[in-house]
Amino acid sequence: MEDKYKYIFNETLRMSNDGFIVVDTEGVVIDISECYSDYLGRPRSWIVGRDIRETIPNTKMLEVVKYGYEDELALHKYVPGYTRDADDDFVLVSRACVRDERGVIIAGIAQVHFRQQMVESAKRMLREYNAMEFYRQEYESSDRKNYTFQNIVGSSERFQRKIKEGIKAAKTNFPVVLTGETGTGKEVFARAIHNTSSRAKMPMVCINCAAIPAELLESELFGYEEGAFTGARKGGRKGKFQLADGGTIFLDEIGDMPLPMQAKLLRVLQEREIDPVGGREAVPVDVRIISATRKDLVAMLARGEFREDLYYRLNVINIEMLPLRHRKEDIAEQAVYFLNRLNSEYQQSVAFSKEVLESFQQYEWPGNIRELDNVIKGAYATCDGVTIDLADLPWKFQTAGSGKPEPGSGAPASGEAEGSHTSSVAASLDWRECMPMKERLERVEYAMIQDAYDHFQSVRKAASCLGMSLATFVRKRSLYSEKYG
Repeated sequence: MEDKYKYIFNETLRMSNDGFIVVDTEGVVIDISECYSDYLGRPRSWIVGRDIRETIPNTKMLEVVKYGYEDELALHKYVPGYTRDADDDFVLVSRACVRDERGVIIAGIAQVHFRQQMVESAKRMLREYNAMEFYRQEYESSDRKNYTFQNIVGSSERFQRKIKEGIKAAKTNFPVVLTGETGTGKEVFARAIHNTSSRAKMPMVCINCAAIPAELLESELFGYEEGAFTGARKGGRKGKFQLADGGTIFLDEIGDMPLPMQAKLLRVLQEREIDPVGGREAVPVDVRIISATRKDLVAMLARGEFREDLYYRLNVINIEMLPLRHRKEDIAEQAVYFLNRLNSEYQQSVAFSKEVLESFQQYEWPGNIRELDNVIKGAYATCDGVTIDLADLPWKFQTAGSGKPEPGSGAPASGEAEGSHTSSVAASLDWRECMPMKERLERVEYAMIQDAYDHFQSVRKAASCLGMSLATFVRKRSLYSEKYG
């Protein structure tokens, strides 16, 4: 019976467009599909039973069976001289470990995708990515270099306790995790820790883990060697860890880091070295890690969305940033700071009216300091050049504390059932505004896409729930955001 199923399995592999290779925990090849061995230019009988590095010198399979992580559609370029088309041997590889019923790793398996459409799409994406600056190089803004605890605004007792926590953290080289809502100043705090530490004269490099596609994050963090993949820069490129050597790396939105990258980051913390994409040797680095997230990492641990071992490595010092509504004593001080900065930039002498500051105190500030800054900028642009009055603010500030609903807000009128609300989808169907059918349908679709993403906080899960491919979900979300966001 076993021979029968083995024959069926081998026939399935033979008919597949993809290549497969299986290794044991020592990296010895257990099996390989015929199409993959043909591609590598070696007989199947020669490959099976040998160390995989004899066939693929820059393989990642040993890391897979050692650390138990998975790669999905990772970029891989073979070392020249080991395949027939050495100048452009570029493939997409999915790797995973195999565990027995006790959870012990017993093997590693890799699937090599030869589908030309997928390969060409990956090449195009890389070319586009390398052609633009995804974000500015760190330390190009002198304003950011000067962040210290002395010039962070906030004199309330609760916030000053946070300042003291940050100063204590700066005296060590331990990893720090900054948690809290978006807009609470986590990056500012991270910069202050760095600029107060013994590493202040060395670079601080920031990277937003949520802003970079998962398949490009490894090369962004760890860099790559020349020829690592099609579209790679001549001479290779240093990753953010190398750029931060001797200093600090700030990993913003660490909760959005994919699980495979979490395993690789754990190795960096353990070994204090990185493996550039396409590199043959590990590169030692001396970097202090400060990470930040708006997500509940403990809840993510329970759901299996964040590695427990990485969490305890990163969470040596935890500082929870306070939302603005929990330190309302600082609102007026923070508002005046932003206004003075604008006055200095534009050579004006604009002031707040008493009513504006009172309205600021009554508002809950869900967007925290970032929202406050943007509200003040908007009012500054529309005021008479002397005083910012209530009329210069959005309607919600003019009715703060009055109980009056904002026009078009969908707030329940008197007599309506308490707790009733208007969803973003329903809002897009507001018949008080006439628009063409195509636009209305697009707005509804955009609202559903956003609702799904807000619920799952995962592009992949949201796309799956809506029955859309990942590529279609990302494309439509980006397109509609530009048109209607």
